[in-house]
Amino acid sequence: MNQNTTFTVTDAAAAKVAQLIESEGNPALKLRVQVLGGGCSGFQYDFRFDQDVAEDDLVIEKDGVTVLVDSVSIEYLKGSEFDYVEEMIGSSFQVRNPNATASCGCGTSFSVM
Repeated sequence: MNQNTTFTVTDAAAAKVAQLIESEGNPALKLRVQVLGGGCSGFQYDFRFDQDVAEDDLVIEKDGVTVLVDSVSIEYLKGSEFDYVEEMIGSSFQVRNPNATASCGCGTSFSVM
């Protein structure tokens, strides 16, 4: 799928992904961001490493790392920003999703209307 700006990756997220890939020792890894059914609010985000790029994946390249989003998930993620946030209570990847109408305190579960 052609690159577009429906899903953006921040500098902080790209830097953390690069660090994690380096620690895995496999430069062929890409980060897959996916929306799955389930979670407290109906949908949940899933982040995992993948080496394979599907024909219908949205491929985002940022600062030397590749982030993949499948064609079904991108429908729930349009306009979203993928970020890495470090706070006193901990650090985590976060999706700022304008399509989410409700979310859970866990930060990985959301719903849409």
